[in-house]
Amino acid sequence: MLILNSGGTLNKRYNPLNGELMVPFDNNAIKTILESTGNIYDLAGIVYKDSLDMTLDDRKTIAKVIMESKDDKFIIIHGTDTMHTTAEFLSTIFDDRKIVLVGAMKPFEIDNVEAALNIGMAIGFANGVSGAGVYICMSGYVQPWNKLVKNRKFGKFEVVQ
Repeated sequence: MLILNSGGTLNKRYNPLNGELMVPFDNNAIKTILESTGNIYDLAGIVYKDSLDMTLDDRKTIAKVIMESKDDKFIIIHGTDTMHTTAEFLSTIFDDRKIVLVGAMKPFEIDNVEAALNIGMAIGFANGVSGAGVYICMSGYVQPWNKLVKNRKFGKFEVVQ
């Protein structure tokens, strides 16, 4: 299994110099969560952006890393605003791998429970599901990418039929 960090809210930290939340160029939040499991996972940072700033080239970079990897299971830490767009893009390329996109509505620095729960669920699902596909793991659900959407009004993801 390869865990890819593309940034997003989960990773954001408060910058005391300008008073804003920023996506740092590191994997500290994810490393902290993974260390708590007692297992060793391969982790690579690849984009480090708020998902609203992600471009098609960023999505192609993610796809290229997956394509060149020997792994068949991937967890992608991703911002929630365009998670669905990236999942749809990856679903047009891959049908032979398990790819789970996961994030958090609040930064790990502010609420480490949500981020840890979501990543733990994503890892467990990737290790347990038998079929390949692109999935989203958020708000206590893991579903195929086109069955789970962000409800901006309520600030959570919901299953759609």
